[in-house]
Amino acid sequence: MSLKDKLLSSYLTFQENTSFDNSILDIKDQAIKVFEAEGFPSKKDENWKYTSLNSVTKPHYSLAATGDDAIEFKDVKQYFLNDIDTFKIVFIDGVYSSYLSETTHDGVDVCLLSSALTKPKFKQVIDVYFNKIAKNDSLTALNTAFAKEGAYIYVPKSMAVNKPIQIVHLSTGNEANLMLQPRNLIVAEENAEVQVIERHQSLSSNAVFTNSVTEIYAGKHARVDYYKIQNDKENASLIDNTHIDQQESSEVSVHTFSFGGKLTRNNLNYYQNGEHINSILKGVTIIEDKQHVDHNTLVHHKQPNCESHQDYKGIFDDKSTGVFNGKVVVDAIAQKINAYQSNNNILVSDKASINSKPQLEIFADDVRCSHGCTIGQLDEDALFYMRTRGIGKKEGRALLMYAFANNVLESVKIPQLKARITNLIAEKLGVNIGFDL
Repeated sequence: MSLKDKLLSSYLTFQENTSFDNSILDIKDQAIKVFEAEGFPSKKDENWKYTSLNSVTKPHYSLAATGDDAIEFKDVKQYFLNDIDTFKIVFIDGVYSSYLSETTHDGVDVCLLSSALTKPKFKQVIDVYFNKIAKNDSLTALNTAFAKEGAYIYVPKSMAVNKPIQIVHLSTGNEANLMLQPRNLIVAEENAEVQVIERHQSLSSNAVFTNSVTEIYAGKHARVDYYKIQNDKENASLIDNTHIDQQESSEVSVHTFSFGGKLTRNNLNYYQNGEHINSILKGVTIIEDKQHVDHNTLVHHKQPNCESHQDYKGIFDDKSTGVFNGKVVVDAIAQKINAYQSNNNILVSDKASINSKPQLEIFADDVRCSHGCTIGQLDEDALFYMRTRGIGKKEGRALLMYAFANNVLESVKIPQLKARITNLIAEKLGVNIGFDL
């Protein structure tokens, strides 16, 4: 039985074991019909031309797990940002871990999506925001049908959350192979500010397939900084679907750091629904072996006087493969737009490859839109110069690659997170250098 058939046959049983009200069940019923019609995307689909899901969908997955309360903080503390005080929402095999989490309802709501979907207190917000974006995307629809749990973050008008929020999904491997469908909903009302750090982490070598969906709504003048850390084990695959709705004068930045995993696909979609909006998309990819990372971005400029800035850096070694498919759409009404897109890549190995496809669809005539792509190798002259100054070849290569990625790191606004990512980069480059930020 194919994974698609298993999911479809398991849907009714899954629904019988949930406690959602009829309005949510109706949304889920509509979503499973979309997935039934569309199925998993294939390389015949233009947006999936360079990424095949065949190897990911072949294993027999368990679709439900019970979690593991035996996990202690000392066993997983390396996956948290511990240098500063943060809120934490932690899930183990898709099940909420109250022991590892620190949530709040003190002005801001940092809690479970299941609470928001089932309790009258949250009903008004859910009716306005839940599942309002990209309903017909097959993977988002699949998540909508099966998602039971995830993070719910609601920041009311004019509130700045006083510490970052960590969303951490851990998979134990207690199930031979596990498929997870986490769902996050983040709402920042007018003038609100919030910082979020998200991580998916497998704790064993068993296969895990995560199909994650995050909806972010930024009200007028809101500020949202979102950081994704992807550094998983070799049998872990992640499809990360993020949909962002921005209102007038808001700013939403998403930084994606992809350092490990079998297959990683990041679908990042921005919809600008007001004037004077700024959308920031940045990423660093450093992979090796046969790992595959695909960044698929969309920025839809629907109103005038807005900006978008995309900057993605990739370093590929061994037989790894990368994809960048960046699309910018400018509607006819969206005059005075400034859209910048850049994708630069280094192939460390002759067997590594990158497919880069910048796209611009412009229907306005008074805009500034640019895109650029480079694919190359390290500057041997610069490396020779460094060696003449007493820097070893390995360290010199690492310094050049770090400098190549540094302009993305410079925009990380949490110093402790910046230091953590710097250490991860040094580890991926195989050196031990005390970079000074």
